[in-house]
Amino acid sequence: MRPALLFAASLLMAGEPARQRDFTFEYKATVKDIPTGTQKLELWIPVPHDDPYQRITDVRVDTPYPHQILTGDQRNMMLHLEIVQPKESSVPVALTFRAVRLERIQPIVLVKTGITPEGDLSRWLKPDRLVPIDGQIHAWAQEVVDAAHAQTDLEMARAIYNHVVSTVKYDKTGKGWGRGDIYYACDARRGNCTDFHAIFIGYARAMGIPARFAIGFPLPVDRGEGKVAGYHCWAEFYAKGIGWVPVDASEAAKNPAKREYFFGAHDENRVELSKGRDVILAPKQHGDPLNYFVYPYAEVDGKPYANIETGYSYRDLAPVAQR
Repeated sequence: MRPALLFAASLLMAGEPARQRDFTFEYKATVKDIPTGTQKLELWIPVPHDDPYQRITDVRVDTPYPHQILTGDQRNMMLHLEIVQPKESSVPVALTFRAVRLERIQPIVLVKTGITPEGDLSRWLKPDRLVPIDGQIHAWAQEVVDAAHAQTDLEMARAIYNHVVSTVKYDKTGKGWGRGDIYYACDARRGNCTDFHAIFIGYARAMGIPARFAIGFPLPVDRGEGKVAGYHCWAEFYAKGIGWVPVDASEAAKNPAKREYFFGAHDENRVELSKGRDVILAPKQHGDPLNYFVYPYAEVDGKPYANIETGYSYRDLAPVAQR
């Protein structure tokens, strides 16, 4: 089925129309104080993609410098600028786009014909640098599923989700949070969405359940316009006979009334920019793979450069009544 048909078909989920959100988004980045004598500056910015749950149109790039939009590893799209011997001390870029985002609800029911996986699922069983699948992680995951007497992929994933939501606190104080380091998260039992989903994904993979990471920006529930302070991330796992099931453990922890909802759903108040951890850019960066790709990344003469000023904002185009 073509992407457009998939998008239209997903308007009907769980027996009722899915909620949707239609908005414009502006992503601004300015590389500042470029060192005198720089031979080459490169800048990468994530560009959102079409999928069955979001339609991206009217993509516009505002910058005086040559640029291109490329597709890299894990089908992530990105804007790339390469400037040889930059003459200015700063390089501004503004990326704007329109997004229609659908609420995603996956009915948790087995289908007789089964679901054919999209591509090779083995990559979603492999470890990430900060999410190893070692003996200790396997032992902790096994303890969780055994305590719940879980047998199927769905039962094990639910046990892991319940464990994470019940035992990890959404808390961004102190140091160490936000890196998605599974050992930090398991020890501190607190952090942000990256830390919550490091545990969920790591434990799921340890139990042989493919799981993957996605990241983008959240929007406030109330329609309108405004600034977006920072990113949000979420996860999916693959259950045999069902397909990819969305989860959002950190949102469930912040709002216990929606704990049931966020096992099998992602709301429409978000836009996805990229998938996966340890991200390789296009063209490939000289530095290490990116832990995740939501903020701009720059290199000056092949070395990471962090002096980038950013701003993110949204404006709703069609207010939609909330259930």
